[in-house]
Amino acid sequence: MKKIAILSDTHAYWDERYIPYLEVCDEIWHAGDIGSAVLAQQLDTIGPLRAVHGNCDGYPLRYNYGPHLLFELEQVKVLITHIGGYPGHYDSTALDLIKKHKPNLFVCGHSHIAKVVFDKQFEMLCINPGAAGKQGFHTIRTLMRLELNEGSIKNLEVIELGKTLG
Repeated sequence: MKKIAILSDTHAYWDERYIPYLEVCDEIWHAGDIGSAVLAQQLDTIGPLRAVHGNCDGYPLRYNYGPHLLFELEQVKVLITHIGGYPGHYDSTALDLIKKHKPNLFVCGHSHIAKVVFDKQFEMLCINPGAAGKQGFHTIRTLMRLELNEGSIKNLEVIELGKTLG
């Protein structure tokens, strides 16, 4: 069993409140718009970190992290990208990757809206952890945690980190 923390859209914002939620996890996944290499390093010291770059990330994040990440962990095939969409409204690149690789778990960011939806057509769980940073229109900062165990996805938590203002 692996416990995973999932976050996105930090936009270089570091919050000490991340630590108790992340340090008990086996891995940290970041779905893009990390915002700074320093923040990526901070997460990786708690981590290990698996990440993709987002549309707002520049060098060196684009050099260190690709636009998509495909891997298998605990018999769950995972696809992570930044701009992905959701069932019925996927980004065209994400849809091509979904059709080609047939993941069990699809993780994306970008919208700043926390969302968990099961896609019956592709038989996969779609997760957008919302935004853990303060930049953007969202009012509540969020991250998610879940457990992967022998092909199953369990115990998903949505964690509210506080308001973007204040």
